[in-house]
Amino acid sequence: MPRLAERARAESWSHEEFLAACLQREVSARESHGGEERIRAARFPARKALEDFDYEHARSLKRDVIAHLGTLDFVTARDNVVFLGPPGTGKTMLAIGLGIRACQAGHRVLFATAAEWVARLADAHQAGRLHDELRKLGRYPLLVIDEVGYIPFEPEAANLFFQLVSARYERASLIVTSNKPFGRWGEVFGDDVVAAAMIDRLVHHAEVISLKGDSYRLKNRDLGRIPAQATED
Repeated sequence: MPRLAERARAESWSHEEFLAACLQREVSARESHGGEERIRAARFPARKALEDFDYEHARSLKRDVIAHLGTLDFVTARDNVVFLGPPGTGKTMLAIGLGIRACQAGHRVLFATAAEWVARLADAHQAGRLHDELRKLGRYPLLVIDEVGYIPFEPEAANLFFQLVSARYERASLIVTSNKPFGRWGEVFGDDVVAAAMIDRLVHHAEVISLKGDSYRLKNRDLGRIPAQATED
């Protein structure tokens, strides 16, 4: 605890952020075995923690908003979280961080990209068990849908995605990340009407967070510099 307090002072954490970190540490200690099993079962692509997020790079993001989400009240309330912004601004890291915290708090979580979710639902649909698959996914308090907008959907895929969102409306939580603003989701799903209906259900009970700035992955990279040519033969 002393080290955590020192870090909180050094990084100017809010009281809510410090409280959430203390809660996470206590939950992790009590449920370390079960939490690790849930984290593995969730299939996160990497291990990320909310405390490691670089707020200095993402200065438009308010720490207290993420700290409040870290209390997981949105999961209890069956609300959603949507992260919008250009590539490399931290959307996936925040989604993973919240997902891992939910696992450590005892919630079952599943993570996949939008394309992977659609492929999973398409397989279920072709096998005649789409309803059963949606009902099975409904038992998970939290699903994470990453990278909406990177690949446009065919009409059938858009319909499957809409059914997933609709099935969880006011029943269970979603975390969604997208590089496209809502105004361009019609391009992603190939139908403005479908996109509008999906957005309506998604954001009715949701925290929508827009991230701005340059890609963190390109931080300190001088991409515009021309490499110096060798002057010696």
